Amino acid sequence: MTKDKTDPASQMLELHVKHEVASLKGTKLRKFLKQEVSELLDLAGGITLNRIASENQVMETIQRVVVNMELDAGIPELAGEMATEVLNAPVQSTTALGDIITRGQATGFVEEMLELRRQRERVISEIMAHPVYQELVSNVVYQGVVNYLYEDNLITKSVPGVGSMMKFGKRMANKAVPGLDETFERRLKAWLSDSLPGLINRSEQFLQKALSDDEVRDTVMAAWVAMEDRTLADLQEGLGDVELQTFVVLGYEFWLQFRKTDYFESCARAVVAHLFLKYGDRPLTDLLGDVGVTEDLIMAEVDAWAIPIIDVLREEGYVETLVRRRLAAFYNSAAARRILEQEV
Repeated sequence: MTKDKTDPASQMLELHVKHEVASLKGTKLRKFLKQEVSELLDLAGGITLNRIASENQVMETIQRVVVNMELDAGIPELAGEMATEVLNAPVQSTTALGDIITRGQATGFVEEMLELRRQRERVISEIMAHPVYQELVSNVVYQGVVNYLYEDNLITKSVPGVGSMMKFGKRMANKAVPGLDETFERRLKAWLSDSLPGLINRSEQFLQKALSDDEVRDTVMAAWVAMEDRTLADLQEGLGDVELQTFVVLGYEFWLQFRKTDYFESCARAVVAHLFLKYGDRPLTDLLGDVGVTEDLIMAEVDAWAIPIIDVLREEGYVETLVRRRLAAFYNSAAARRILEQEV
């Protein structure tokens, strides 16, 4: 049976819809949202984190949203394009490094870095102990000794003809004793092999002393002073669009792999566990306050986003449709119609 638009239930529905839609715009809407935000924050003052969530729930959300969510292949392409636009923006040519990081901040970073003294010493020790470095030292010393003996020593430089005589003597000795060069090289390298641990040890001791806090501080700050007035565009010179997008893709591929590691999961669990240990039995307002979420901050975002979006939805007719959909079921119910008809 078709319902008459003039029946009491239909008339009440229309009036109610108009009332609700009118209250969802302008100052009435803001007043309503402000009141609801205030009410929710008051309520949050009596509700603990443990009442609304658990560690397992949060970890399951991280698993779904962070770890398992399939990311479209277009993401790295878009990120690369956006990074390229940023690096090519005119502001890069007008902004100096010192405009981004002040000298005071740079000094603070250096001072914090100097506190990592033990890590610095360990890095030096590990570099010195690496086979590649030891091979480098061995080759440098070998070439230095050979060059000194035949070309660069004081006698060959000071006395005319001595260098040529030594080279001539070397050629004659090789003719008289075939393989002399190889024997000399073998013995010299054997000596270097025996002496290398001592050379490496002394090199490490020298570096540990040379790289004092004062030396590191002066060196880093001297480099900073040389760069702080240079523009970001100057510092980015040589970083082309292709290389940048390659780095973005590599970073994206790293993230896809890293998020599925046991290490990432363990770090996430540690953070979540600490969050619940600290705030689990405390009011939600304690957590919100510690991260800087206040009523004023929420209302600022309501003014910036919620109200303009609701205005657009109202202009498109969605707000009225939503309100009507929510109220129609009640006014069309037999119970509501029976009561309204009795009033008539």
